[in-house]
Amino acid sequence: MKPHFRDRAIVSSPWPLSGMRRALVAMLGLVSLPVFAAAAMTPNIVVILADDLGWSDLGCYGADLHETPRLDQLARESVRFTQAYAMSVCSPTRAMLLTGKHAARLGITIWIEGSLQKNTSRRMIDAASRHDLPHTEKTLAAQLKQAGYFTALIGKWHLGDADHFPETHGFDVNIGGTHWGAPETYWWPYRGGERFSEYRYVPHLGFGQPGEYLTDRLTDEALHVIDRAAGKPFFLYLAHHAPHTPIEAKPADVKYFEAKLRPEMRHQNPVYAAMVKSIDEGVGRVLDRLRERGLAGNTIVVFTSDNGGFIGIDRKAGQTVPVTNNAPLRSGKGSLYEGGIRVPLLVRWPGVTAGGAVCDAPVLLADLNPTLLRAAAQSPNSLCDGLDLQSLLRDPRARLERDALFFHYPHYYATTTPVSAVRAGGWKLLEYFEDGRLELFNLDSDPAEQTNLAAREPQRAAALRTRLENWRREVGAVLPARNPDFKGKK
Repeated sequence: MKPHFRDRAIVSSPWPLSGMRRALVAMLGLVSLPVFAAAAMTPNIVVILADDLGWSDLGCYGADLHETPRLDQLARESVRFTQAYAMSVCSPTRAMLLTGKHAARLGITIWIEGSLQKNTSRRMIDAASRHDLPHTEKTLAAQLKQAGYFTALIGKWHLGDADHFPETHGFDVNIGGTHWGAPETYWWPYRGGERFSEYRYVPHLGFGQPGEYLTDRLTDEALHVIDRAAGKPFFLYLAHHAPHTPIEAKPADVKYFEAKLRPEMRHQNPVYAAMVKSIDEGVGRVLDRLRERGLAGNTIVVFTSDNGGFIGIDRKAGQTVPVTNNAPLRSGKGSLYEGGIRVPLLVRWPGVTAGGAVCDAPVLLADLNPTLLRAAAQSPNSLCDGLDLQSLLRDPRARLERDALFFHYPHYYATTTPVSAVRAGGWKLLEYFEDGRLELFNLDSDPAEQTNLAAREPQRAAALRTRLENWRREVGAVLPARNPDFKGKK
């Protein structure tokens, strides 16, 4: 790939030392050493968020067709969480990660475009959901910027209109972030109006060339951030669009996975496998650049996904097979079954995490917010639903002071009707709003959620339902409403 026009300047820092400052540093001599030593202890933070990547889509989580050697290597250097949870769709997770507050408390329970769509043909009317992340919410970026960090969002934003873009929420740099949730295409110039009802584009990615691939280009921009932030702690939020639809990948990679595909494999989509390969390569390039710059030993790296894998078919891309398969977990994106909310999570924190450690404790992506703020010696928001994960990062067998996780999706999707859920220990209860149906599962013995125990364990189900109801009341969760004009079956 040819270098971009502005690559000529990437070796210079935007914060050069003036001649006077250099002279002052020289005169201070040893007196200044503790100051610089303290500055060096401030960790850089890199959060890489994939879009719609399923829990079992990486090699280190059991993928068969997919190949992710760089992420597998990162897992060997990280704590790998086996029971990390997001919300079931994208915008709620992104809002939760940046604020540390549960999506239901924020009032963002569906993707941003979905909050504006009204469907009155179904049994229930979807709950209202905010279209924008309010400016009253102080994000991770805003707090880190206040602490002296250079902050950059590269890729997907999806948390509101132009008045609520990343620049208004603490990011010094925004490359690619808009209110849209998916690109028109992964091929430069990343724009068009055939796939969606409006003309879409990915801003600030000029000076490309035919054949340029979006995942690669976003990685290029992330490398620019690392280069330009030399000498100042930075927070890089690399939010890939991949492997969200449209399912498009580089032809050579697609051919490779087509040749590898076997009928007995769980994953059957070679184009999707090629998209995952590009993410993996991009992660490798980011890790390599950190090492080349001498920053790897002082940089926290997080890799995760915003929800479970999408199990539909991208027919607009000419697909005939599901995008992915989350087995052994049930269902996928949108659903509150495990396949819709459980995601991969890798955390590498030099000096804190033990390489190759595995943590089976249930955690929520909201936990990343207080964890990263504490790493930067900052305090979380006063009202924070996330917990600091440092105890688990130091000892994966430690216990968090939390005994339940809650989920709320009061909307329709191809995989679900409006639903809430609670997980307490190994038990999980789902409550469906259309008919009040309860489903109870023992995840310890039935992680695939195949046996509904609600009828056999009525007292446990009732107790969990009460707990779920109390939580909804506590956070002000908005509920769907009965549709008085519904004409379907009762």
